[in-house]
Amino acid sequence: LFLSPQPILYSYFRSSCSWRVRIALALKNIDYETVAINLTKDGGQQFSGEFQALNPMKQVPALKIDGITIGQSLAIIEYLEETRPTPRLLPWDPKKRAQVRMVSDLIASGIQPLQNLSVLKQVGQENQLTWAQQAITSGFNALEQILQSTAGRYCVGDEVSPSPGRLRLPPSPPETQPFKVDLTPYPTISRINKSLLALEAFHVSHPCRQPDTPPELRA
Repeated sequence: LFLSPQPILYSYFRSSCSWRVRIALALKNIDYETVAINLTKDGGQQFSGEFQALNPMKQVPALKIDGITIGQSLAIIEYLEETRPTPRLLPWDPKKRAQVRMVSDLIASGIQPLQNLSVLKQVGQENQLTWAQQAITSGFNALEQILQSTAGRYCVGDEVSPSPGRLRLPPSPPETQPFKVDLTPYPTISRINKSLLALEAFHVSHPCRQPDTPPELRA
């Protein structure tokens, strides 16, 4: 297997999918170069011909690594796990691995796409808030119930080693802030999110600390 010396991550500071990959890279101590793709500037830099050649879906993130380019955050994380297995991102126990993937897919497929920029543009300005609130609330109702049976300190148990289930959770609660979703009914989600954000990998990869973060949003 050819291992490139410096992976390149095409990312947007506010993209939760990009954040997810940044967390995985940080957890595995992988150095990488960031190329910022601004999703709102110039009509969306993801629509440029140059970027579309890298990722035909015109979405971030995309990771150029080992001579290939991978889109879709969960696929990127799985590749990192398979090619750079230490530290591991999945529990050894197959039941826990299934639970991690269930939580990951619930958020990646059942919540996030429904309130992405591309979808919100289609539903119209006057309907965006209601649409996003319904998508998040429906997903969080299910997620809270699932986590009550799977969670320890984190999404699935409380093992020291990271898992994609943990990689998936933190991006969601910040997304709810612009849509004014009350998190009071979701104590398990809130508790886990707080624990995750205390980890160094989540701290350094946070949207407020990226090369393309605007000065007024930096922390």
